[in-house]
Amino acid sequence: MGPRKQKDSGLHAPASRQRSAEDFDLIIGFLGFWALVVLAVTVWMEVTGQPALLWAMGLLALVLGLWGMVRLRRKLPARTARRPR
Repeated sequence: MGPRKQKDSGLHAPASRQRSAEDFDLIIGFLGFWALVVLAVTVWMEVTGQPALLWAMGLLALVLGLWGMVRLRRKLPARTARRPR
């Protein structure tokens, strides 16, 4: 039989926190993109005189979600390492 591999205990904990911060960044970007799209639709609906209340409520929900994600992201440590290529 060949040599047995030992498991790394605790060496990947910072990487998982790093990956978690990157996940927050992806979610923030996703919410930010859709907030801009819904903002444009809401403005267009207002300018053309169509009912825009539901679009504005959706925009409010997106902005509140974005604000909450940014607050949660601030609690995570800053990224220091780059992703390997």
